[in-house]
Amino acid sequence: MAINAVGREIPEEIKGVGELNPYQGAFKTVPTGNKMSPNISMQKRGETKVLNSLEEAIKKVGVRNGMTISFHHHLRNGDYVVAMVLDTLSNLGIKNITIAPTALFPAHKSIIKHIKSGVVTAIQGSVNGPIGRIASEGVFDVPVILRSHGGRARAIESGDLPIDVAFIAAPTADIYGNINGVKGPSACGSLGYIVADAMYADKVVAITDNLVDYPVAPISIPQIYVDYVVKVNKIGDPKGIVSGTLEITRDPLRLLIAERAASVIEASGLLRNGFSFQTGAGGISLAVAYHIRKIMKQHSIVGSFGSGGITAYFVRMLEEKLFRVLLDVQSFDIEAVKSLIRNPNHLEMSASFYANPHNKGCAVNNLDIIILGATQIDTDFNVNVNTESDGVLLHGIGGHMDTAAGAKLTIIVTPLLRGRIPIVVDKVITITTPGETIDVLVTERGIAVNPNRKDLLQRLKKTRLPLVNIEDLKKEAEKMTGKPEVPQFENKIIGLVEYRDGTIIDVIRQVRK
Repeated sequence: MAINAVGREIPEEIKGVGELNPYQGAFKTVPTGNKMSPNISMQKRGETKVLNSLEEAIKKVGVRNGMTISFHHHLRNGDYVVAMVLDTLSNLGIKNITIAPTALFPAHKSIIKHIKSGVVTAIQGSVNGPIGRIASEGVFDVPVILRSHGGRARAIESGDLPIDVAFIAAPTADIYGNINGVKGPSACGSLGYIVADAMYADKVVAITDNLVDYPVAPISIPQIYVDYVVKVNKIGDPKGIVSGTLEITRDPLRLLIAERAASVIEASGLLRNGFSFQTGAGGISLAVAYHIRKIMKQHSIVGSFGSGGITAYFVRMLEEKLFRVLLDVQSFDIEAVKSLIRNPNHLEMSASFYANPHNKGCAVNNLDIIILGATQIDTDFNVNVNTESDGVLLHGIGGHMDTAAGAKLTIIVTPLLRGRIPIVVDKVITITTPGETIDVLVTERGIAVNPNRKDLLQRLKKTRLPLVNIEDLKKEAEKMTGKPEVPQFENKIIGLVEYRDGTIIDVIRQVRK
């Protein structure tokens, strides 16, 4: 075992994964080597890419036992394609498949039967809900590998995550394999997370319910990356793409947190012409955006860009000319999908463009302010977003560690208690995002500033904001609820939390029954 830079024990090697590199620090790992190269292929004149069935496509691309296949999650909880492909593999008797989804959701619960039957034996990708729960029970022989959005793009491009076949849910595709996500009955908006898969997988199959004549416009993923196209009845339910509450919270406690977070931003000196901003789609985050919008209007501030998963709220700010550009890696609602079509300043971006730390510059490096949540945060400002207080793996990483590392100001917004369970603890169960990249914690009981940010602390001391030590927040929570019970674990490692640079920041162990 090795001790990494955040004090976690990391095995030197895990069977089925190989050697592990312990996390050394948020900006310590320097990449070497060359990018991955997919196989060269050729499409002859007159050959068709359109196949009659998914079964035919699977046979054409040569899926066989032991391969790695990938999917995207832009249809989120409305996706039908993952189940469609795995059902077909099962019918063909193909087993021992590693799936590399950008994320799995409760809609993918049917995967469990394929895990139990041996069709799927490993996962490299974010898991949310039931798949994470059975992983926590020790169902896999090989740990689930969790990566951030930027870390996944890095892993694909570097060859750490080689993909044999990428199956792309394509809301619209033409007969030669050009794809977009903004048209068709299953339109989901940006297809940013699957771009790396399309570029670097050995084979690519587009699965669409809206096959059109050549050429489609606009083009998100071009024909040069797509081997075959399959027309099916339905790839998903676009209503399922809605993420988060998508409504500003009405809870007075959470509104107070949002107001305080906006005051922190205003006092930071970063809220000026040309600033950049990202929030999530939750109620508190949108409430912060509401306050920032008011301040921007009041002082005639125009931001450079809003980024990340885009919601109707950010679309409104673009149309009000409060931001010059939106950079969209994932559309969180139907209004964002429509905006991508009609507004030339609403731009689609790939996950690599967004957050890959090992390229010539990703968008998060230009981010001024990010608002993030937490399942837990400890007194060293390390944040857990993967496991619940009972230790069960229920959430992926998303762009949490990416944006925290890139932004000039990273703010965690959360109530001090959630369901009578303290959020601030001595040591988080799982470290997702290291404390060195977290600047401020805002709660209803006070605001804690990372001691490393002396500059920010001096600015906030000039305000009337209730500044407290994070240790005092922990003590206050424990006065109300008692010291939280720490879950017990078996020795078996069921998950690896990979930092965005490819090092291991933490391991997740099987929960003891």
